[in-house]
Amino acid sequence: MTRPTTTQPAAAIPAQPGPRDVTGAATATPGGDMAATGSTDGATVIPGAGPAEPAGPRPGERATVRLRDTGEEEPPRYAPEWLQLREPADAAARSYDLLDPLRIRLANRPGRAGAGLVVHDIGCGTGSMGRWLAPRLDGTQHWVLHDRDPYLLHFAAVASPRSAADGSHVTVETRRGDVARLTPDALAGASLVTASALLDVLTREEVGTLAAACAGAGCPALLTLSVAGRVELTEPHPLDAEITEAFNAHQRRGGLLGPDAVTAAAEAFTEHGATVRLNPSPWRLGPEEATLTEQWLRGWVGAAVEERPELAERAGAYLTERLEACAAGKLRVVVHHTDLLALCRPVDGGA
Repeated sequence: MTRPTTTQPAAAIPAQPGPRDVTGAATATPGGDMAATGSTDGATVIPGAGPAEPAGPRPGERATVRLRDTGEEEPPRYAPEWLQLREPADAAARSYDLLDPLRIRLANRPGRAGAGLVVHDIGCGTGSMGRWLAPRLDGTQHWVLHDRDPYLLHFAAVASPRSAADGSHVTVETRRGDVARLTPDALAGASLVTASALLDVLTREEVGTLAAACAGAGCPALLTLSVAGRVELTEPHPLDAEITEAFNAHQRRGGLLGPDAVTAAAEAFTEHGATVRLNPSPWRLGPEEATLTEQWLRGWVGAAVEERPELAERAGAYLTERLEACAAGKLRVVVHHTDLLALCRPVDGGA
């Protein structure tokens, strides 16, 4: 299909949150330390682009979503600057081919003729999924934005789109807290569940919980930008495969699915009777994306070295060489991701 020629630009990071007219939006001050973390060459990495602490994230957590209730308050591990930096690449990568079957399903919801859409965005971060998707769907929409970080929720709320593809109104509310207890009841009335870069930081059990909740609510799920475990860099380097292998091992720490996530999710949704479609959604980074490429490189190599410290010396030289090529406009990178659309069976009176 033909892609739209216009896209919604990423909004600037807002000032410190304060009172405003957004339903349910958080009013707390920014949480966590936004200082950058170190990389193999002593430079800095924006939190989220690479390992945020020596031990890495706890199993069952991602940077902005608490997937298990530990009873503790912890600083977020994603800086909004990283989410803003990657947003254009995310928007360009997401699969347009999954939108038509999604639109058909949403237009034919049983018992919902003429009703507006209710979209739950799990781990919304700064709201990039809503800014990408809401203007591509017709009809009034109410987005429920879930995240653990009040500052990111504030950003997502104030920078959310206000109109749908046909000019209909879009509203938002925010919900902060644990999403591990996601159930069909929590999704009651949902038309759609969305998430970006989430599946690969879940365990198999948590993916099963997500699939069961969507199936129980009878709503489709559009889950984008899960890592596929494959990276292509130009020109090829002898260390590419070893860095990739170490990074993938880092992604699987603590029982997380990492690059196995999409396969596990497809199996889980299929077991619940859903029709599943997968489409590639790679980042394609060239000279115009040099700032993003630099941060991604530092984080990618940093995670590999954290997983396999014996790589440190060789990886340091590798990173220097790659960064020099990036600065010279000679480096191109394809970071492979996969988008998943699960069309769960409608339930009586459901979405």
